[in-house]
Amino acid sequence: MDATVGAGGHAWGILKSSSPEGRLLGFDLDSQALEIAHQRLSVFKQRVTLVHASYTTLMDNVQQVGFSGILGIILDLGVSSMQLDSSDRGFSFLRDGPLDMRFNPSGKTTAADLINNLPEDRLADILWKFGEERNSRRIARAVIASRPVKTTNELADIVRKAGGKSRGGINPATKTFQALRIAVNRELESITEVLPQAVAVLAPGGRIAVISFHSLEDRIVKQYFKQESRDCICPPDQPVCNCGHKASLKILTVKPVMPDGNEIKQNPRSRSAKLRVAEKLELA
Repeated sequence: MDATVGAGGHAWGILKSSSPEGRLLGFDLDSQALEIAHQRLSVFKQRVTLVHASYTTLMDNVQQVGFSGILGIILDLGVSSMQLDSSDRGFSFLRDGPLDMRFNPSGKTTAADLINNLPEDRLADILWKFGEERNSRRIARAVIASRPVKTTNELADIVRKAGGKSRGGINPATKTFQALRIAVNRELESITEVLPQAVAVLAPGGRIAVISFHSLEDRIVKQYFKQESRDCICPPDQPVCNCGHKASLKILTVKPVMPDGNEIKQNPRSRSAKLRVAEKLELA
């Protein structure tokens, strides 16, 4: 299962490696990406099934399409290169476009809605919570004073002026754009929702691999894997266990796998990627 199929890059590799009998179920909220994936993966014919849906509906959709015995699940979190490179999607400050940022183009809330309608304190909270932006209050104040803000370039200019110089070679608008995208798509809530579903549908001995691109995502995955690799999850100071929890996962990556210098050179966007993998245990 590729729960974030995008344009089909990972799916292609999985289907090729599992030839001739391996089957793949793919999910994506982005109808444009899914159309490209359909065309790209058509060579595999009946071996691939693609569903236009959020991975938060994974369990229901697995049952509907009759998939069972799933031996591998991959979640490649966050925004795709294709989405970043499309100016009309509004994900990147490097290309001027509307402030959209929706993974699902038919979704209700856009980044422009948040930027132009939220009160200053709520906007600042989003920038701090989801972007870890230390200048969140100052940026929110500047955005409010500049309304209406309509394009990515407008917003990036406001952030640069309010947020100060870049740090460590990172564009000062990076954290603001990340925060807005996460808020628009409820990304952190979605990760929390999908992980238990993914483990539930995974066959014993099957593996789940999650690629994250910032610390907020990675923290959720790390904590969930750690929790599910333990029998007892009672508070440390509790003398007797009464939680009844049983480990469902064995962690295979004590530390996350990260790209080396050569990979970053070939694909600069991989520089912040972290891969964590766990194996489903045979429950007693």
